[in-house]
Amino acid sequence: MQEPIKEQKVKHQQNQTVNQYPYNFTMTETHSHSSEDHDQDSSGEDTSEENSVELPPIAAASLWTQRDIKAFKDSVRKEGGEGIIRVGHGETVTVKVPTHEDSTCLFWEFATDGYDIGFGLYFEWTNTPGTQVSVHISDSDEEEDEDEEMDDLSGREDIERGPSHQGHLPISVVIPVYRRDCHEEVFMGSHVYPGLGIYQLKFDNSYSLWRSKTLYYRVYYTQ
Repeated sequence: MQEPIKEQKVKHQQNQTVNQYPYNFTMTETHSHSSEDHDQDSSGEDTSEENSVELPPIAAASLWTQRDIKAFKDSVRKEGGEGIIRVGHGETVTVKVPTHEDSTCLFWEFATDGYDIGFGLYFEWTNTPGTQVSVHISDSDEEEDEDEEMDDLSGREDIERGPSHQGHLPISVVIPVYRRDCHEEVFMGSHVYPGLGIYQLKFDNSYSLWRSKTLYYRVYYTQ
């Protein structure tokens, strides 16, 4: 069962200057709902042990905040609708961003209207990350299923050769999901690529029974 989202404070810092290059990839959106156990193959046998991997250490992310939340939201609105998502009550939005061949670091920033939201960052190891940024919306039951699958990814594997298990790619937790007061200030961060793969930015509203949240976000790569 999914643990309650924890709270964590991020220290406010002055604006940081970085060379930002927006992702210009095609944006797709998919919706899904809870499903049956994903750890069974077509024969009905449990394959979770076969899918286990041991992942290398991963560097900590840098996190900071910015006070001028109104200016940030206005700038996102001017850029179009792709950076604004309505996260329904009980839902989690996962923005999947592949590593970029011309980059060494991922940069993100986000804020919400009115209420807080949970945020976490994961890294999916793959030698073929592709070039497409995608948005996946799931309900709380499916998120619990995915958490159980990620817990099963613990064994030994040579990341340089890529995952050999079937069905799932190994995933590292960069930032656990914590509730952020991003309705009061802009939350920002960066992470140096640990290798080839796909970042998963999770915006978690599964704890909210009634309130939907309007999310404003940007993702960049930096050189």
